Amino acid sequence: MKINITSLLLSLLLLPALLSCSGVRNCKAPELNLPATLAAGATDSTTMADIEWWKFYGDTVLCEIISKTLDNNRNLLAAAANVEKARQAYGFAKADQFPSVGASVLANRETNNYSGEGTTVDPQFDLKANISWEADLWGKYRWAKRRGEALWNASLEDYRAMRMTLIAEAATAYFTLIALDNELAIVRRTLVNRQEAVAKAKLRFEGGLTSELVFRQAQVEYASAAVLVPNLESRIEVTENVLSLLMGDFPHNPVNRNNGEVEMSPWDELPIGLPSTLLTRRPDLRSAELNLKAAMASVGVAYADRFPRLTFNLQGGWENDQLSHFFKSPFSYIAGSLAGPVFDFGRKKAKYKEAEAAYEQARLGYEQTVLTAFKEVDDAVITYRKLRQSTSLKTHAQQAAKKYVDLAEMQYRAGSINYIEVLDAQRRHFDAQIALSNAIRDENIALVRLYKSLGGGWKSM
Repeated sequence: MKINITSLLLSLLLLPALLSCSGVRNCKAPELNLPATLAAGATDSTTMADIEWWKFYGDTVLCEIISKTLDNNRNLLAAAANVEKARQAYGFAKADQFPSVGASVLANRETNNYSGEGTTVDPQFDLKANISWEADLWGKYRWAKRRGEALWNASLEDYRAMRMTLIAEAATAYFTLIALDNELAIVRRTLVNRQEAVAKAKLRFEGGLTSELVFRQAQVEYASAAVLVPNLESRIEVTENVLSLLMGDFPHNPVNRNNGEVEMSPWDELPIGLPSTLLTRRPDLRSAELNLKAAMASVGVAYADRFPRLTFNLQGGWENDQLSHFFKSPFSYIAGSLAGPVFDFGRKKAKYKEAEAAYEQARLGYEQTVLTAFKEVDDAVITYRKLRQSTSLKTHAQQAAKKYVDLAEMQYRAGSINYIEVLDAQRRHFDAQIALSNAIRDENIALVRLYKSLGGGWKSM
């Protein structure tokens, strides 16, 4: 029977490609079915996430804190080391596709004396090079290379995602610290005013102008504000420690910040972009997609590992028992082998099925990550819009409470109202100041979360 060599060679060349493709035929593509917009009513093609973080935040002190965090945070440095680790692993996977080249030099001198017939000497001198190569018939090493590349790129996206997260954490802690400083300042100003009120109430009580009730009420109002100080001082120190840890410092190191309230520029219109921009911008989503590609490549590796391996070994050099004629005695050795499992009790098949299940897990995980990202954006948009309204309302409430205090004190001096009503007005003004400070803090943090949820902040300066 005649064999067509050309057809045979063509079949051998096409077979690995066909097998490597069929190995991942059960790997379903992720089903995303993206909505038309990221959030209800948003149709912007641009996004605020395009703004670099140092321009988005603007505050010089905050930018210094973020820069120090990115330079010194140990978790981020570890993530950078993981990127290098993945890069080297990718290089290892690429190198597996190429032959292995080695060399050996041997010199020995063997003496023998069999049955007392005399001693014989058997020297040997070798200088040989060897090449070993496994033909990638079924695409095992090609799939391994794809997996290594995907994991390397995924580690890079994880690093970027950590940058994005750390920037948001630093900004959140900073705005929290500013709000606590401002709240403590409000309390201390209030304590000064209430201490004066206690002194005045005592004089009036001792002079018989007012009852003891007014004096005691003034004392109660002073005490109720005073007990807030230790708690606020404790929270300030804890928040400073949070920032110190983010910046890679030990606790109790001083943290620079601005004095008074810090309110970021408000966004009346929120450019949040289109769904496709979210998928390409957020590094955590890109990392999940790359891990999915790596899982598919693992399926390909496991599938190819079920088939025989074709390896070649080539060795050449010189071999002689005398150095004087060493280069006159060339040596060569060529071998090829095709070996594969005959019966392994289903081990390799089970490993292949395990890789398929891991891919399915990664696919569903990617879909869940995308759903979560869209939820985060929608939540962040809703939260920021509502907190903007809340800040505006609390600003008006604080202004009204201040006027209420002024009028109450004026009427009290005129004898129109009791001092209890003055205390009530002061209490309402105090509460309104704290509420406004917290509203500004919450609005700032909501904007930080929106910026992060859109994928802003991971770019380097």
